[in-house]
Amino acid sequence: MNRARTALVIGGGIAGPAAAMALRKAGVEASVHEARPGTADGAGVFLTLGSNGLAALEILGADARALEAGFPTPGILLRGGGGKELGVSRISAADPVSRTLRRSDLYRAVRDEALGQGVRFEHGKRLVEARDTGDGVTAVFADGTEASADLLVGADGVHSTVRRIIDPKAPSPSYGGLLNLGGHARGVKADAEPGSYVMVFGRKAFFGYVLSPDGEVWWFANVPCKHEPARSELEGISADAWLERLKGLFARDAGPAVRILEATDPSDVMTASPLHLLPHLPHWQRGRMVVVGDAAHAPSPSSGQGASLAVEDAVELARCLRDVPNDPLARFERLRRPRVERIVKAAARVNSSKAPGPVGRVLLEAFLPVVLRSAASGRQVREVYGHRIDWTASAA
Repeated sequence: MNRARTALVIGGGIAGPAAAMALRKAGVEASVHEARPGTADGAGVFLTLGSNGLAALEILGADARALEAGFPTPGILLRGGGGKELGVSRISAADPVSRTLRRSDLYRAVRDEALGQGVRFEHGKRLVEARDTGDGVTAVFADGTEASADLLVGADGVHSTVRRIIDPKAPSPSYGGLLNLGGHARGVKADAEPGSYVMVFGRKAFFGYVLSPDGEVWWFANVPCKHEPARSELEGISADAWLERLKGLFARDAGPAVRILEATDPSDVMTASPLHLLPHLPHWQRGRMVVVGDAAHAPSPSSGQGASLAVEDAVELARCLRDVPNDPLARFERLRRPRVERIVKAAARVNSSKAPGPVGRVLLEAFLPVVLRSAASGRQVREVYGHRIDWTASAA
């Protein structure tokens, strides 16, 4: 493959603009093509951007807006449904400290920085086909238009179209057995230090919350559901109905979950969605096409690493295109796959423990403190959150 000079980035969420900025930094002119007719300012509730993700954003000159929009989040206090403290898990390296922020704020921060750096965005461009022409790639969109470049980057999420084009036999994302939703509550007392998460392995569901510096409580819930419901079924359940259901699920658990839910305005509740995972994708790239972020490796939200890994991907892909003359996309895949799959597998183990049942709950509360003590040495924190990419080093 000749050195790429131009690229089409499919997907305008967080991974897409980050990829476009990184490619431009490596000398590749990149444009972003997003299926939505407009921006995605209201999508999602909140997320944690790890120390490693912030460090990768800094390479792109895009960290300042994210730091300003969020608040430091150094760790998580884990509790059982009966109130027993199971231990503390660190989710941050020393510098920069991991940050929790609204997903819409991170989206705006990355998008606005990309626009400021000259990245061109085109909306209403839903990809339906892509053809490798030998010396380039032509993308075909649902509105009948086409665009061509030297390279096509799929940053189009867990249900990626680019992934299917690269490998029609690629596995589909698997349903994780949980429904995910969340919201914000005001005027309620929560027993937590500002910026520290509390997560509760409840008797019937999993509940997490964090107190923001202004006193607002940001919360999420993972609700077990054996069979994946249709999207239309979930959209038919109102926010009021979800709040009532959640209050019933957490009624017997110790802690402030019910109070937090009672203080939540239905307009501040995110629509429930099934949790999907993509632990292993056989092929990340083919010819002049490659996938990054959730399109290549969708971890459970339990990892706290979805956005961070996507930004890391963007930087590493750009380094490979800059430094590797022969088959840079294969080099990118070899460089990234071991790290992301370790994180995805670890998150899947946490995910499976979120609704363990009576026997599993007893085992969880007995052994989790031991596991957390053994992890207190910091090795896992260093491997995940302490990871740093050296932009000045060669990727070859």
